[in-house]
Amino acid sequence: MPEYAKFTEDMIKTHTILVPDMLPIHFKMLISIFEAKGYKLELLRNDSRSVVDEGLKNVHNDACYPALLVIGQFMDALKSGKYDPDKTALLITQTGGGCRASNYIHLLRKAVAKNYPQIPVVSLNFSGLEKDSAFRITAPMFLKMLYAVLYGDLLMTCYNKCRAYEINKGESKKMLDKWHRRLCNIFLKGSKMFLRTKKVYRDILDDFASIPLSSEKKIRVGIVGEIYVKYSPLANNHLEDFLISEGCEPVVPSLLEFVMYCAAGTFNDAKIYDHPTKQSLFNKIGYDLIYAKQKELINVMKEQGSFEPLHDFEYLRKLADKYINQGVVMGEGWLIPAEMAALAKSGVENIICTQPFGCLPNHIVAKGMSRAIKEDNPNANIVAIDYDPGATRVNQENRIKLMLANARL
Repeated sequence: MPEYAKFTEDMIKTHTILVPDMLPIHFKMLISIFEAKGYKLELLRNDSRSVVDEGLKNVHNDACYPALLVIGQFMDALKSGKYDPDKTALLITQTGGGCRASNYIHLLRKAVAKNYPQIPVVSLNFSGLEKDSAFRITAPMFLKMLYAVLYGDLLMTCYNKCRAYEINKGESKKMLDKWHRRLCNIFLKGSKMFLRTKKVYRDILDDFASIPLSSEKKIRVGIVGEIYVKYSPLANNHLEDFLISEGCEPVVPSLLEFVMYCAAGTFNDAKIYDHPTKQSLFNKIGYDLIYAKQKELINVMKEQGSFEPLHDFEYLRKLADKYINQGVVMGEGWLIPAEMAALAKSGVENIICTQPFGCLPNHIVAKGMSRAIKEDNPNANIVAIDYDPGATRVNQENRIKLMLANARL
């Protein structure tokens, strides 16, 4: 095994850590949490064709599209000349799952080592995949990250709803920016204000509810699929913006659902295979904490009444059991059919399933389960869109337009 540069304690003060762009709303707040601890992080926003070209140069084209984009975005940024290679590090998340995503970090290190052997690649994971990194997450930081995800989900939900109907164009973006600044500042200064969740939730909901909206009925389109392609504007060719331009309302499930899906996997497997471990017990405790926080947000949204509450995760688990076993956890596993069914049953019957071309787990649980979901929800209008370096944006958008032509309000 070749030796790669490692991130050390000394680098916290000297290095800029680059972060790939997946969830701009959420990641800005997460970055502010680390900056409060002395880290200097920067969210990459380069999204030109050169990102794809760099990915193709450094990753075999059989690797999945998210890996190609993440590595391509890093390499494109490093070659831009904007960053000093001697004072730069790269951060990538690892879920520890059985799909190709667990190999991203090794592919990235191999690509970086060719031209920038001094640049360390840092793993952000909660499964103990890499324990020797100086990039550590304490219990208080984890709690703050959980709240950042909750606030991010709420902002994303309110923003997508309001900008689809806003009378004064740009007003929703101004409100989003206002709350971004406020929440990032709270996390950056280490203020305990982030713990006053109910008040913050209500203030966010009230502020977005004050935006004048048209009464026009629009087609609601749910977006599900592989986590990176589902959320990243770079990966899905700004799908949410496209749907807005087509006169639709995009409905995107919360990031917390994926977090809880990962947390539930270990203790659920322990139950299925009758093999409890310390890790499965720890994950169950963590899951119960996260679920309690999700219920709190859902209850506030119900009380305020202006926006449709997020899906209760236990409800998603029960829905999944109608179609697929919860032991199916490769990729996004049972979560995709559960989200599709939940959207259809809540009135969001037009659904786009975004997936990297050749992503076997997601093809099975997305395309494979669509028929069963349609049989149970006759009005469901589901289309799977593949994203790949060779797939043109025009082709993808034409397929979505065809789906919208058959859509019902």
